[in-house]
Amino acid sequence: MNNIIKVANLSKRYASGFEALKGIDLTIRKGEIFALLGPNGAGKTTLISTICGIVRPSEGTVTVGGHDIAADYRAARAMIGLVPQELTTDSFESVRATVTFSRGLFGKPPDPGLIEQILRDLSLWDKKDAKIMTLSGGMKRRVMIAKALSHEPDVLFLDEPTAGVDVELRRDMWQLVGRLRERGATIILTTHYIEEAEEMADRVGVISKGQIILVEEKAALMAKLGKKQMTIELQNRIEAVPEALSPFNLGLADGGNALVYTYDSQAERTGITALLQALAEAGLRLKDLHTRQSSLEEIFVNLVSDR
Repeated sequence: MNNIIKVANLSKRYASGFEALKGIDLTIRKGEIFALLGPNGAGKTTLISTICGIVRPSEGTVTVGGHDIAADYRAARAMIGLVPQELTTDSFESVRATVTFSRGLFGKPPDPGLIEQILRDLSLWDKKDAKIMTLSGGMKRRVMIAKALSHEPDVLFLDEPTAGVDVELRRDMWQLVGRLRERGATIILTTHYIEEAEEMADRVGVISKGQIILVEEKAALMAKLGKKQMTIELQNRIEAVPEALSPFNLGLADGGNALVYTYDSQAERTGITALLQALAEAGLRLKDLHTRQSSLEEIFVNLVSDR
């Protein structure tokens, strides 16, 4: 798959000596949804701002669609739509006018039909003539998204797009992301709602203290680092785990009425088969079995805490 964004040896140091980014290498594939996760202060927004040409790097290069963000800024920036965390727009302007103006900033010809479609997709059409200062916070967030889409970018950055907004906007936002992805757009998002990344993303990158510590296909990441847990309900209560079952590191649960077995994907087949056989040999009769898998949030927390 073609890479639409290439980041090589990217660093950002401020005059105070603080190093926000440290030698980052990253590629984003054309047409994918890439989730960038990390704790507060990890460097997510700095990385996005640098790729978008808002922050000047201390070292390294960034290209978007083959255009260097420094040497060929206008061409690179024209490919990018950015929805920042902060709500920054002209409070005294109408919704339709500010979105139309954003399109013009990129040298695009007027297209009232496109602007109407974007506003309708974001449930803003009935607010098209309202001044932005009269809108709720959620509606202002929708306007920011509409502005970012107005010039039909190939790459869309969503920096915490649903932070502090209502459930309806979150639903509309992710439906829109799905439609954009179907049209071939590349989407990079940061979010505190990790279940959104788990549902939407193709790949996941984790940044911590200015460094990318992991980039992985989401499914492969969950298979490799995710833990599975099987709860074995017993027909009869036991006081302790039988010695014969000690190799499986089982835990007692529900007051001795259940056993808990934690395993990874590699041990899934052989481990469960051996455990069930050992249970039978120990004379334990099963009542029921339940399994659950680690969420992406649990994997993320473990990665960052280990780091």
